[in-house]
Amino acid sequence: MTATGTFGLSKEARNLQWLLGNLVEEVPGVRSVAVVSSDGLLLLSSDPAQNTSPAEPARPDGPRGSSADLATIVSGIGSLTIGAAGLMDGGRVKQTMVAMDEGSVFVMSISDGSLLGVHAAPDCDMSIVAYHMALFVGRAGHVLTPEVRSELRKSMESIR
Repeated sequence: MTATGTFGLSKEARNLQWLLGNLVEEVPGVRSVAVVSSDGLLLLSSDPAQNTSPAEPARPDGPRGSSADLATIVSGIGSLTIGAAGLMDGGRVKQTMVAMDEGSVFVMSISDGSLLGVHAAPDCDMSIVAYHMALFVGRAGHVLTPEVRSELRKSMESIR
């Protein structure tokens, strides 16, 4: 998990960090995770460099593969799919998955308009990733109040 530290954070914010850490640690193939607010700001993230297996090369530092890039991708995919659902009278977007040769990106809506994004290895079990994402969303949705979102945003800004 990104070194936001827990000093000074509310119990709710610490619980969300713990839930995110569990998602990364317990789900095979998950490379990185980001929670993005409805306005596209990064609220929580994992550290992709800590989540590589010995079989996977470590990701380079810098913009490629960073939490900020995942947050941008998640926000863009979320915006695109919400727009598409509106044009097709499809209702609320629940989940989006993009499968690529070298990995997958999953985006799931959280009840407050925030998005949970996961970057996973190409050989991940997609149903397990989706299941654990749904668990996170179910547990985090009621906790992401405006106050907690603001607290998490400030915590992420202090890292930069």
